[in-house]
Amino acid sequence: MRLPIDPQADPARRAWVPCPVCDDASRCASCAGGRNCADHWRYLISNAGPVVQLQCPQCTHMWSLNTRPQAGPRPSGPSSCP
Repeated sequence: MRLPIDPQADPARRAWVPCPVCDDASRCASCAGGRNCADHWRYLISNAGPVVQLQCPQCTHMWSLNTRPQAGPRPSGPSSCP
């Protein structure tokens, strides 16, 4: 079953990342070269800090992606400077 395109989806808010379900950009020379092509973009639905919510317009799959996975959680509490 395909999901409908999210009502928050706006073609002006796009991201160029591979879709984990359909991987439609895997055979695209532009995408393989690290360029943004006109066909293989994803709707950028929302974000909470470095975590973005995306939807593929081809297969309508929705997923979250942490754009800064190497960054650990921020320390909580007051910082102490020497």
